[in-house]
Amino acid sequence: MVMRFDDSLLQTLGNLRMFIDGTLPITFQPLHRDDRSRWIRHTLVRFKYLALKRPEKQVVQRYISKISGLSRAQLARHIAAYRDNRPIGVPYRRHQPFQRYTRTDVELIASTDNAHGRLSGKTTAEICKAQYAAGDHRFARLCRISSAQVYRLRQHHRYREEALTIEKTQAAKRNIGERRKPEPDGAPGFLRVDTVHQGDFGKNKGVYHINLVDEVTQWEVVVAVEQISEECVEPALKAAFELFPFRIKNFHSDNGGEYINDVVHQFLVRWKAKQTKGRPRHSNDNGLAETKNGAIIRKHMGYRHIPQPYASRINVFYREHLIPYLNFHRPCAFPETTVLPNGKKIVKYREYKTPIKKLLSLDQPGQYLRTGITLGYLRSQASAKLPNQAAEEMQEAKRKLFSIIPPPQNGML
Repeated sequence: MVMRFDDSLLQTLGNLRMFIDGTLPITFQPLHRDDRSRWIRHTLVRFKYLALKRPEKQVVQRYISKISGLSRAQLARHIAAYRDNRPIGVPYRRHQPFQRYTRTDVELIASTDNAHGRLSGKTTAEICKAQYAAGDHRFARLCRISSAQVYRLRQHHRYREEALTIEKTQAAKRNIGERRKPEPDGAPGFLRVDTVHQGDFGKNKGVYHINLVDEVTQWEVVVAVEQISEECVEPALKAAFELFPFRIKNFHSDNGGEYINDVVHQFLVRWKAKQTKGRPRHSNDNGLAETKNGAIIRKHMGYRHIPQPYASRINVFYREHLIPYLNFHRPCAFPETTVLPNGKKIVKYREYKTPIKKLLSLDQPGQYLRTGITLGYLRSQASAKLPNQAAEEMQEAKRKLFSIIPPPQNGML
């Protein structure tokens, strides 16, 4: 804090040195900025600063700096102003920018929005231009307004007082699906669904893979579609549902429009399956399907662009080789969750089984099967091939599939 003090004892340079060394008592009083500037100039005049030698000037500078708390650069500006016989600073003048648009213009914008229902900024600017061209001279300034300035005037407090509607456009809300995590309670038929895109090549879209995984048994079905439109997704889901040996009870996905729509909703109603969707800030709701995306689809199909017309050929590979291999011969890790007294959950993976073995290990598995599917049929499918044989045939079929798919040009993957 800068202070004013009684420096009547400081009449000589010797007294200044004593004060700087801290051996001379001085009485301090509060000091304002303007008073400080006048005190610095008075001190320079009293000691005849310009006539002093360099060592003596340094004593005066140290003294002023110690009392005022100014830095060397600030003190140098005071000394330069004293030497040039000019004030140390200029009075502050508040900058008042030119106001092109007035309060009346804000009210005109509000009345225009009330009449038209708050259109876009560009449309409102065109209306103002048309008003002035028709002879309404109140719009003389507004006839050249930009769309950005329209939005700025809408933030004015006077606009909010006059406007009838100032709310932003509300996002469309779809009451399709329930936001919750499915609770299968040990029963199969609760599917986790996600979509994987095979990449673009310029403006050409690649195929899409729809990955459906049962939460309890990890029974997995993958189908390929050319597009994720409603016309393509519904028949793909129908074909996928028919490849599950048990009844479908729940369909859980993220909030993507390919699944949250009336077509898929009506399809699930016909299959008597409930529809749920992911919750905000619960990224693990669909974690099982997202894990399978990387461990299955990306591992076998890669990241390269595959043109959309090859979706039907990919489905043949899925249906005849990949899906049987995944569900009858490829073991999956099943989590074992332990809840501690403090609420913390510990997950360990000790159980490794194929989806068919997990299904058969359930209590009375026959009660979950669809009409026409028997346990004997599933056991015969699992024992028809050895695991290595099924894997080798799947790899050979995959090589043949990629041999007929042309690689992207220019080396783009």
